[in-house]
Amino acid sequence: MESALDFHTAKALLDWQIELGATEAICDAPVNRYEVPEKQAKPTPAAPPAPVPEEKVDAVSEAKAAAKSCNDLNALKSAMAAFEHCDLKRGARNLVFADGNPQARVMIIGEAPGRDEDREGRPFVGRAGHLLDRMLAAIDLGRDAQGTENAAYITNVLPWRPPQNRDPKPEEIAMLLPFLQRHVELVDPQVIVLMGNISCQAGLGRRGITRLRGNWAEAYGRPALPMFHPAYLLRNPHAKREAWADLLELKARLGANQ
Repeated sequence: MESALDFHTAKALLDWQIELGATEAICDAPVNRYEVPEKQAKPTPAAPPAPVPEEKVDAVSEAKAAAKSCNDLNALKSAMAAFEHCDLKRGARNLVFADGNPQARVMIIGEAPGRDEDREGRPFVGRAGHLLDRMLAAIDLGRDAQGTENAAYITNVLPWRPPQNRDPKPEEIAMLLPFLQRHVELVDPQVIVLMGNISCQAGLGRRGITRLRGNWAEAYGRPALPMFHPAYLLRNPHAKREAWADLLELKARLGANQ
């Protein structure tokens, strides 16, 4: 279809617009450059999915349930080996469970394994262990004694070595205490010896071995005698006199129970 304007008229109109300063072509419909265009709403980004909260593990409750299900020492040892909530396990070589005769009248509870114990998987085998054996022998007791009357059974509050032999943390003691409680129930000793501050903290809820030692108390439902740890005696030989008095007190208590 032919345009309504002939060529010459259209050209004349274009020349006129150029003279007016037009420099670019325009659309068929007029555009108001001063009119602010409506802002297009930006799409709202989708919110990231809410993180799924991790289920908090009650390690103490799990330890209680695991310990309660154990009917003998082998089952208890297996349950402790399978317990995954204590970080000490990841840095230790061996589970240090116990040593001696489980039929013994005396159960000795130390603090935690050291380097030698961690390597061998037995409690009290280093210098402190050798001193403990001499102390027990002085009152006719021993971990290797044949008869139950003179036997000793030895364990620790913690079965795994803390790094650099640091003191166990309160949460570590609380986490593993159900296993120790069950350990005492299965062995059923006449008396317990609490060796060192950590053992007293776990069994009595108190520390301060210099005040507690030599005084009978009750731990895990049984008579308990706090004593200096052999490692302390190696560092403080002057305390051996008090340790000897405690050994005599232990011997007298066992003699009275015969």
